[in-house]
Amino acid sequence: MKDSPEDQIVNAILDAIAEQRLPAGTKLGEQALSDLFSCNRANVRRALASLAAQQVVELRPNRGAFVMTPSPKEARDIFQARRAIERTIARHASGQASANDIAFLRDNILEEAEARKAGDKPAELRASRQFHMRIAQIAGNLVLERFLSELTMRSTLILGLYSPTGSSSCAEDEHDRIVDALEAGDAEHLVQLADEHLRHLEAGLNFDEPPAAPMSLQEQLMVPRRTPPAK
Repeated sequence: MKDSPEDQIVNAILDAIAEQRLPAGTKLGEQALSDLFSCNRANVRRALASLAAQQVVELRPNRGAFVMTPSPKEARDIFQARRAIERTIARHASGQASANDIAFLRDNILEEAEARKAGDKPAELRASRQFHMRIAQIAGNLVLERFLSELTMRSTLILGLYSPTGSSSCAEDEHDRIVDALEAGDAEHLVQLADEHLRHLEAGLNFDEPPAAPMSLQEQLMVPRRTPPAK
């Protein structure tokens, strides 16, 4: 069944944010979105309201909708929240990973490394987010998974604003060590590694980094969606 216009808009904007094609502060004009998705402005407004509820779009009275621009304090608060949630997720995921889960995570690490080597930032960002979300799925708490989905999306905006490279500056073996602890069922070490990983990521932020100049809204959004990997 074909997605509704609202779903198409929401999915396109979330994909563009996740791949840093849609940087913080970009204006999301109702008429431009209506033209791009061949729908009416009521559809657009409903989609923007949904994105605002997910804290990735800001609706400014008499000015319109903009991709959220997290302040330095908001960025720190988001990473603090991620550490709290991902520590809990790590504890619940320990001892729950199947052989297929471990294989998926190992393959994911290789995909992220290959994307980084090729300079394919969108693919690198997708792989990094998939890594964290897979561990949340292993933990089996849908509420925490939903919270983490929102926080990882907002983290991508933060990286685009404040990271010199726009992506993770962590040591390349951090995900490897997390999977090792997960496979071993070592809950305390897994929690420690998850916390350290996010602290290293936050430490790489530069709050004096100027935002990148945005592309046109059409260039940012009109990219074919990729089929997500099987769970």
